[in-house]
Amino acid sequence: MTARELPRSRPDVITALEARLAQRLGARVTASQAVLEQHSHGEGLPAVGVPDLVVFPETNDEVAFILALCNDLRVPVTPFGAGSSLEGQLAALAGGVSLDTSRFDEILEVSQESLDCRVQAGVTREALNAHIRDTGLFFPVDPGANASIGGMVSTRASGTNAVRYGTMRENVLGLTVVTPDGRVVRTGSRARKSSAGLDLTHLYVGSEGTLGVITEIQLKLYGVPETIVAAVCPFTSLEGAVAAVVTALQSNLKMARIELLDEVQMRAAINYSKLDYQETPTLFLEFHGCPNGVSEDVEMMQAITADHGGGAFQFATRPEDRSRLWKARHNSYQAVMALSPGKNNMGTDACVPISELPACLLETKADILASGLTAPIVGHVGDGNFHLGILFDPNDAEETERAEALAFRTARRAIAKGGTCSGEHGIGLHKIVHMETEHGEGLALMKDVKKALDPNGIMNPGKLYPSD
Repeated sequence: MTARELPRSRPDVITALEARLAQRLGARVTASQAVLEQHSHGEGLPAVGVPDLVVFPETNDEVAFILALCNDLRVPVTPFGAGSSLEGQLAALAGGVSLDTSRFDEILEVSQESLDCRVQAGVTREALNAHIRDTGLFFPVDPGANASIGGMVSTRASGTNAVRYGTMRENVLGLTVVTPDGRVVRTGSRARKSSAGLDLTHLYVGSEGTLGVITEIQLKLYGVPETIVAAVCPFTSLEGAVAAVVTALQSNLKMARIELLDEVQMRAAINYSKLDYQETPTLFLEFHGCPNGVSEDVEMMQAITADHGGGAFQFATRPEDRSRLWKARHNSYQAVMALSPGKNNMGTDACVPISELPACLLETKADILASGLTAPIVGHVGDGNFHLGILFDPNDAEETERAEALAFRTARRAIAKGGTCSGEHGIGLHKIVHMETEHGEGLALMKDVKKALDPNGIMNPGKLYPSD
């Protein structure tokens, strides 16, 4: 998939901008070719757009200065976090400035009493959890990659714990945002609810850098559970594994993690992470709570899985065993790549209502087989979200076309079943084609909001909103 290049700023404008920025930031503005290349893309499909400059601000005032200056000169700005986004969000399609938030790396405040914290946007989720480990608290949103918190807010990230703790949408209390014209705005509060005015906080959650730059985030935290038990359960069929998940959720069983790997993904994980499991559809489970509660939940889930063709549970209770288990799950992308060295991985995701999950997954599985492609399925099925890792040869036009067609059908199938083309990756560049189908007239309202908040269109152009 080729990135769509947009008109770039004139060289004399970029030269003038660089001089003005250097007066304020010094060596923290650069046009080094190596740094520009590093900031031209994220992970996933190769959507490349090389910026003209990369800046490394350290304060809200510096971000405000950068945005106000770029807005005056009509120079595009693409926010950059940890570089782990998957849908082309970081490609500077119109050149301009890549605004790197990695130096916004301070944890500003932690309240054990109120179970919340305030962090700068460049703090990664692993750094936050390492910082608060001794407090008995943790931050649960875990997309797999060691993403920055700001980037996770921007893409409305999710992950393996979402079935119990929710996504970024449910865990952000407030933000500090710098608008395209250079205003520093604080939204929300530390209160757990509010009915005071428009919900500006969640307007920016999932905006993918198209409305402004997020610099600080107020987050919910949670107490580390007294008991944590992980387990792996193999199934004789994909249908049985999915049916067990639906039954468990309809029974109001409160699990922290419910991850599904089909037999192809299990083969990849076993070979890559040296696991001693079966190459069959498998559920990775985790239970949180008090000892008696966890024991009851495990017993109930064992009964449910047995009714749907599930085998014996293999447990992991020691922290190091659980870490190894979930590391293997998080290494799914690398494991898929190892299945066919030299091929690219067109990672895509979709999300449907729980009632539609069995049919959607089985139809998708049949579609994969009919396509002749290798595309393992892995999913956070506890909230209806699943992923395909579609392997294809980028030098083979016919195979690339088949891969893109499979990803397209997967998204449209989910939308037709009342779901969404993306449960957690976001839209970026690659999924713009689905926005009108999914949102209808709502898309026009999104564009109106974009025009109102960014009238000069400098913020991450070419992303999220289809062009007219």
